[in-house]
Amino acid sequence: MATQEQIQTLLSSHRVVLFMKGTPQFPMCGFSGAAIQLLKACGVTQPYTVNVLEDETLRQGIKTFSNWPTIPQLYVDGEFIGGSDIMREMFERGELQALLQS
Repeated sequence: MATQEQIQTLLSSHRVVLFMKGTPQFPMCGFSGAAIQLLKACGVTQPYTVNVLEDETLRQGIKTFSNWPTIPQLYVDGEFIGGSDIMREMFERGELQALLQS
C-alpha cells in the first residue's frame, strides 16, 4: 500500500489521530509530549497515535500529505488540525475541547 493511501486509511479508521515522535507513554520530543497532554486535558484518553520514528517513509509521507513541515500533526475526523502550537492556541480559546467533544 502506498504511503498516502496508508495515511488515508488510518484517518478513515480513527476519529482522532496524532502523528508523533515516540509514544504517548514515552514521547521523544517536547512538542509531541505537549500534544498528548493537550489531548488528555480535552478528555481524549486513547488517541490513535502513529510513531513516525519507526517508519521514515511515513515520517516524510505525512509531511507531504498535510503540506506541513513538522511533527506532531493532529487529525480529527480525517481533517488536519495542526501541530502542538496550533493545538495550544485552540485549547486556550476553548476550540480544541469543543472539536474533540463534538
